[in-house]
Amino acid sequence: MNAESLWLIGSALIGVLVSAVFSCLPAFHITNVAGLVMVWILRTQGTVSQQALAGLMLGLIVGYAVLNTIPSVFWGAPDESTIFIVWPGQKYLMQKRGVEAAALTGIGSLGGLFLLCALAPFLPKVLPAVRAVLTPHLHWILAAVTVFMLMSEWPKGSDRGRTGLVRFLDAWQSLGAGWLTFLLSGVLGFVLLNSNLIPAEMAFQKLMPAFVGLFGIPWVVQNLLSQARAPKQETSRSVDLTPALALRGVGAGALGGLFAAFFPAVTGGIGALLAGHATAQRDDRLFLISQGTSKVVYYVGAFLFLFVPGSHLTRGGMAGMLSAFYMPYSPTIYWGAVAGILLAGSCAFVLLLWLSRASAWLVTRVDYRCISAITLVLLVGFVLTFTGWAGLLVAMVATGIGLVPVLWGSRRMNCMGVLLLPLIVQWTGLGPSVTGWLGLQ
Repeated sequence: MNAESLWLIGSALIGVLVSAVFSCLPAFHITNVAGLVMVWILRTQGTVSQQALAGLMLGLIVGYAVLNTIPSVFWGAPDESTIFIVWPGQKYLMQKRGVEAAALTGIGSLGGLFLLCALAPFLPKVLPAVRAVLTPHLHWILAAVTVFMLMSEWPKGSDRGRTGLVRFLDAWQSLGAGWLTFLLSGVLGFVLLNSNLIPAEMAFQKLMPAFVGLFGIPWVVQNLLSQARAPKQETSRSVDLTPALALRGVGAGALGGLFAAFFPAVTGGIGALLAGHATAQRDDRLFLISQGTSKVVYYVGAFLFLFVPGSHLTRGGMAGMLSAFYMPYSPTIYWGAVAGILLAGSCAFVLLLWLSRASAWLVTRVDYRCISAITLVLLVGFVLTFTGWAGLLVAMVATGIGLVPVLWGSRRMNCMGVLLLPLIVQWTGLGPSVTGWLGLQ
């Protein structure tokens, strides 16, 4: 292993430690930290080697993929990729078993990391071929995924109305809110992708204020308004799990994570939805493990694809930011990235076990509304620093859209219309017509 790979691996371990600080904050996404790193790189060109930058970004994404389980379980504010583990995780929390929920998700995360490393020898041959076959069909595949996402949501009405019409309208409140969320977020995506609202020097953060408003601020606000209190947590040295169940969970999660990592605009939450329906998951333990696997394979796998020799597939926000400054150029760097993933992931898993116990101690002693208030200030500060007052205005509009599913009980993943709708329309050749209708040309 050469010096470049050693720089990459060492920087990855540093990135994990940095991510441990921010990944424990509710509703805070690691791409915000990565954006701050990119701003610093732009202002101090030449002070950090490209391999060190790539390793730092690798450590950030690996650490976040494993450790963002903690706010999802203990602080009640998930991001889009962890929305599925909230209900089982919070159920465990109210049963005084929050540490166990975090450990189960961590086991799934560790399984996802090992699976990615096991697939690493085959990716240089398989990924370019799969990409060549599927790229011409991305538009209709994404359209099919979107239709399934919108149509698979169940009505949440009480079915207690006096007439059939009243019951029908009651059932369609949540469904209609979901469809409206998808449409409004899609229009917002069109505006952002076809306008110059965000300063040119921050183009790599063009959608950041929208994501903060759609996914981050609504859940922080919900936390601030919540009156719930977590009971004192119990800790144990074991989990209720069998090897067969663990393998089922890792397999189901890997299915959704790999799908999300390969297809643009498909996130870990959408991949987990598809995998959950395909494998008919019912057990809470299976659910937690599979979601831990899915989000790790999605985040880390999408980033690893950038390093695959002969492919350099750019998927996800972190890979997109890094590719603007650095492009891996040799198999040695690829294998250095694989080693960095394994080492950084193992370190993150150990940190997860320790931090989950610390969080279990804090959750009954510190009002999580205070932590949510600090997070809200940080989110607003990041948006204002990166994108100015125009970005803050975008975040405010996005927050209004993001509050719709929170208030009406629909899926928050419908907010992914901010990416899905513009891409589908663009790839079907209707982009110029739609932007013309919206007055964006």
